[in-house]
Amino acid sequence: MFKGSYRYRIDPKGRLPIPAAFRKALGAAPVVVTRLDECLACYPQSEWARLEEQLASLPAFNRGVKTLTRVLASRAQDCPVDDQGRIRVPTELREAAGLGREALVVGVLNRFEIWSPEIWETFLKDSETLLNDVSLEVQWPLPPSPQSPAPFASVSPGNPQRKPSR
Repeated sequence: MFKGSYRYRIDPKGRLPIPAAFRKALGAAPVVVTRLDECLACYPQSEWARLEEQLASLPAFNRGVKTLTRVLASRAQDCPVDDQGRIRVPTELREAAGLGREALVVGVLNRFEIWSPEIWETFLKDSETLLNDVSLEVQWPLPPSPQSPAPFASVSPGNPQRKPSR
């Protein structure tokens, strides 16, 4: 849903433009903004509701679940989108993310994030190392989905076709 990166200026009132493509996906509902790692995570209302459901389905008395829920929810604020397609990012969230006058808005599929350009550059440099780490547990490219047809027809007594050689 959200992809790409866009550089913007934050005005003196703390307002930040949202990319036009992102505004289409958001509709008229406010954006839920919360601090996540070194940036601000911005969720459409529907995605935030889904996140709340996921958190509510976890064991309520688990220490990690309680901590995660408290931290995410206590930092979250509804930020309406104004007529010019901007959100006013609260001062405490801007300060927590190290934002000055410049900001980078980065699409991350189900949400978008707001980064300080300097912190983003450091993150990218550090991430290159992670991407090269052979112990990364993400399979890339992704294995074929179970619904995908097999790349080669199978050979059976009723199907004398030969598999193509590689």
